[in-house]
Amino acid sequence: METSRTAAVVVASTSAAAGTAEDKTGQLITRWLSERGFETGEPTVVADGQPVRFAVDDLLANDAQVVIVTGGTGVSPDDQSPEMVAPLLDVQLPGIIEAIRRRGEASTALSIITRGVAGFSGNSFVITLPGSTGGVKDGLAVLDPILEHLLVQRSGGTGHGPR
Repeated sequence: METSRTAAVVVASTSAAAGTAEDKTGQLITRWLSERGFETGEPTVVADGQPVRFAVDDLLANDAQVVIVTGGTGVSPDDQSPEMVAPLLDVQLPGIIEAIRRRGEASTALSIITRGVAGFSGNSFVITLPGSTGGVKDGLAVLDPILEHLLVQRSGGTGHGPR
């Protein structure tokens, strides 16, 4: 019997949490995860800062295999997603964030100011992506060929196929 694969999305946006702005990235990520066989609920929309930490903590406690946070990776005073998520990671994977910045730089120089983090908390993969649709699309494009390998390898498999 195949076990279900679970993933969750956290939208870090004070204005979306207050209902004064529309989230444009949460559903995009949820759809991408569903297309890859993950069970996801609706995105959790929270204000920037400490609520991001609480939301990610809760999802990890409920054994989400993948947690994607969107928003809060810039340099405005409210952008604190990396600071909220980094302490939860046992293993950091900075190369993934570097690849997202490189990919985005082809479209906009602004991509280089994202301060995302990626890594594992236990066996759960966690990443923070920008709050823009372009930044999310770049992040998902980078994750697409590596996410399965990351999960297999972290669970003890080699995940090495033919080169």
